[in-house]
Amino acid sequence: MKPPASPLLRHLATAVVVKLLVLTVLWWAFIRDGRVGVDAERAAAHLGAPVDAKPLPSAPSGAQP
Repeated sequence: MKPPASPLLRHLATAVVVKLLVLTVLWWAFIRDGRVGVDAERAAAHLGAPVDAKPLPSAPSGAQP
């Protein structure tokens, strides 16, 4: 038989669970459907870089920069 958990531990666990539930509900209600469309031309214009016509080659799997 285990001794009962301390009241502080139960209180903290309850607070964390409630906060996660609140954050999930807020995300579901306000952020879930929000999308931001970004294309290469707009990003380059925003950063002040010239637009490259050809995409960068993909690195082989396991390659390190």
